[in-house]
Amino acid sequence: MDESANALKQAQEAHARRDWPTAATYYSTVAADQFTADDFSAYFYSVWWLGRSDDALRLGAAAFDALRIDSQLAEAAKVACLIALLHISRGDKALAFGWAGRAGRALEGIPENPGHGYLSFLIGVQMKLMTGEPAAAVDAARQVQNIGREFGDPDLVAAGLYGQGHGMIKLGQVPDGLGLLDESMVSVLDGRAATVAAGALYCWNIAACHEVAELGRMTRWTELAERWLASQTAAFWYGGICRVYRAELQLLRGEWEDAERGARQIAVEFDGNMVRYAAAAWYVVGEVRRLRGDPTAADAYHQAHARGHDPQPGRALLMLQRGDAEGAATSVRTALAAAGTDPLRRAPICAAAVEIALAAERLDLAAEAESELAETAATYGTSGLEAMATTARGALLLTEGRAEEALAVLRDGCRHWLDLGAEYDAARTCRWLAKAYRALGDEASAAAEDARADETHERLKTQQSEPEISDVLTGRECEVLALVAEGRSNRQIGEDLFISDRTVARHLTNIFHKLGVANRTEAARYAVDHGITTSS
Repeated sequence: MDESANALKQAQEAHARRDWPTAATYYSTVAADQFTADDFSAYFYSVWWLGRSDDALRLGAAAFDALRIDSQLAEAAKVACLIALLHISRGDKALAFGWAGRAGRALEGIPENPGHGYLSFLIGVQMKLMTGEPAAAVDAARQVQNIGREFGDPDLVAAGLYGQGHGMIKLGQVPDGLGLLDESMVSVLDGRAATVAAGALYCWNIAACHEVAELGRMTRWTELAERWLASQTAAFWYGGICRVYRAELQLLRGEWEDAERGARQIAVEFDGNMVRYAAAAWYVVGEVRRLRGDPTAADAYHQAHARGHDPQPGRALLMLQRGDAEGAATSVRTALAAAGTDPLRRAPICAAAVEIALAAERLDLAAEAESELAETAATYGTSGLEAMATTARGALLLTEGRAEEALAVLRDGCRHWLDLGAEYDAARTCRWLAKAYRALGDEASAAAEDARADETHERLKTQQSEPEISDVLTGRECEVLALVAEGRSNRQIGEDLFISDRTVARHLTNIFHKLGVANRTEAARYAVDHGITTSS
């Protein structure tokens, strides 16, 4: 056997045992005129697994042509669909549709076969999910399952189950949809799914759970995916995608150094290849930096935005953190307008809108956002959405002066966050609980909640420097507080500032909540300690 023939044999054997690096290395030493159609296909898949996207596109086109000439039309269509997905990941929808068209032409005039199922999954399921047409995706997914069952193709059946489940989740049929996602993973866990399909199903299911804030399943599938990835010789795309979602989970759980480190690495590796995930990684970096008080958070949000990721609600929350409550309220309001009608896309923006609107004294905006978030949580009923909605509800009730009602709601919200391992969000809820206890005169319980929050912030190294008073209170509230420190009554304050007694009382309620004080005496002491006077 000559050297070239031996290299080809080594490449084929390496591909058969899924040793992608070795297969690609040996194939690269063989002249293309010695390749069969199956060799072109194997070489394409090998470099694809290695993340060499430019080589994959070139070899995929060659494999497609060779498979058509060899009358392997179903396999040619499958390769064309994968090339289309690669173009989608690079942000080139025109070429993606072009390759979908090539797959369709390869299948014209021949009896139905698995290739028709893969094309239907690409066009009828994935693209419909991306364009916000879940009902159409569900119908197409059922057809994909039927084709898979007819031809004994477990990959198609599993892909169809996933597509139907994801579509049903988007339609609000969450329990049934999640059940189908679970079912789609059975063929992966029992080893019947091909390697490409197995990796895809892990990533698709994790993404679907992330979208609907089903954090328990998201965590479980991420852990199983990482275990599966460890058994692979190479899995650039799937490994990177899972690391993005791992960073999302680390962000939630306060593992911020690991989250930023992993997200930065993916942002670099995927830039120009999987732009959508590079953008998502930059957003995670921005969130970590915002929570840490890092001034470069704004740049990270900019990097995410430049790659097509909505920088909201992080950008609006950053404005709030910097003391611009009114600007943050405007920003989050326009973010909701830009988000369209998808309730899942709007939910995290609504949660931020409640926090921002309360700080800006925009109770109308806060109530509207809280109501929408509550409706979304009731419709989808997932752990993450329920935690967000409960906390928002409790904060709004407290700001409205309904401390007794708020207390039970906030305790429930804190429990939700702790169950999810979200220490930072639980600590934020503890701050609201402390204010509720103080409003009810229970200083001991308030101090306990503050201590719990302080401990978490210290452990997470959250920025804890005391903000300027102008970042906490509005200008009018500072004026009211200064007059309280001088011993003025509500009536006297109203006369001095030309506002009603009722307006003075509302300002005092906001001041008490923002400063975490229980009465006028504590507020006056705060004013004296911080130099807030009518002459300042």
